[in-house]
Amino acid sequence: MVAVIKTSSSIRSILNYNENKVEIGKAECISAVNYPLELEKLSFTSKLNRFLKLAELNTNAKRNTLHISLNFDPSENHSKEKLAEITDTYMEKLGFGRQPYLVYQHFDAGHPHCHIVTNNIQRDGKRIDLHLLGVKKSEPARKEIEKIFGLVKADGRKQKENFSLYPIEVCRVQYGKAESRKAINSVLNKVLFDYKYSSLPELNAVLNLYNVHADRGSEESRVFKNNGLLYKILDQNSKPVGVPIKASEFYSRPTLKFLEEKFRVNETKKQHYKSHIKNALRQAFSDERITSVERLSERLKDEAIHTVLRKSGEGKLYGITFIDFKTQSVVNGSNLGKEFSAKGIQENCALNILALERKHQNSISTNSENFQDLELREYVKENLADILLRGEKIDEYVSKRFKKKRGFKKGIN
Repeated sequence: MVAVIKTSSSIRSILNYNENKVEIGKAECISAVNYPLELEKLSFTSKLNRFLKLAELNTNAKRNTLHISLNFDPSENHSKEKLAEITDTYMEKLGFGRQPYLVYQHFDAGHPHCHIVTNNIQRDGKRIDLHLLGVKKSEPARKEIEKIFGLVKADGRKQKENFSLYPIEVCRVQYGKAESRKAINSVLNKVLFDYKYSSLPELNAVLNLYNVHADRGSEESRVFKNNGLLYKILDQNSKPVGVPIKASEFYSRPTLKFLEEKFRVNETKKQHYKSHIKNALRQAFSDERITSVERLSERLKDEAIHTVLRKSGEGKLYGITFIDFKTQSVVNGSNLGKEFSAKGIQENCALNILALERKHQNSISTNSENFQDLELREYVKENLADILLRGEKIDEYVSKRFKKKRGFKKGIN
């Protein structure tokens, strides 16, 4: 069993995420512990209010929500009753046995797992300490529960995480139907609160994987001038289908103002995780066979990093974005440093091509030009100058409040 604990300041968004899964048939609420009513009699509002009333007892606690997932080996097929028993034991050992919590069994992954929603504000207003909760309490509890229930042990096994993203099925989406909003809302609840992005293009890099796109409209449009934001569903060709939906129409209200605050907070959060992407890139380029951005993209998949290439209408690469599924961070290449920008990466690819070229020249006679990598030679001859001189175009939305004002030097008479 593997336990993953995440904290949040929004119980509403976490509860909404799980309830939306229930609505689309990808989850089931199997247990409601320490609630005054039976599970069948609980509405969304009554589930939420139980947490909100406790949160009101301690308004100083900013991060008061826990979202825990318990993940089991694919070979294990537990009944709802056993899952409820496992979660009850886990929460008791975690120190949350007397807290209200909801358990959701999810059916949207290749392995059995369940989600637990709770908060850490007790009935006397005191908060349960979350510092090192995973190390001090969750890990010992996990190991003990594996023995008690005879579960497949996580220790000593190579855990290969499944970072696949499942796009929304859009072929049956119809204009104006509520299902479109539910589908988009399900993706937003996952991406907006789990991933660390600091610009609209970075957010869209992830949303587009789920066939969703956040759009400000053209600069001349009324939506753009009013600082509005629309969410669209994309088809398999990344073209919008159906009717765009205003951000204000979603329950979590993911408006531009909301996103700008997330940009500011996330920019600080993801600084710590940039090193993972940098190290993966440097390791990849130590292999001389990485002679194109496409080969680089394939190599980075082994590190759970997805590469988004931004190209012009003529097919020229002008930007690159990395999505790190391990740390759930989204970073534009140019923000990692010049060597990781689109231009820098193309230069590295060109240098690898030249290195292979030298090896081939040393291994065969100068009279023999018919070797397998002749096309690489021609590519270098035709494109190296363009690669080394071409600048990177930055096409990102940045809020006015984050733009630095330019100063003007006074002339000397």
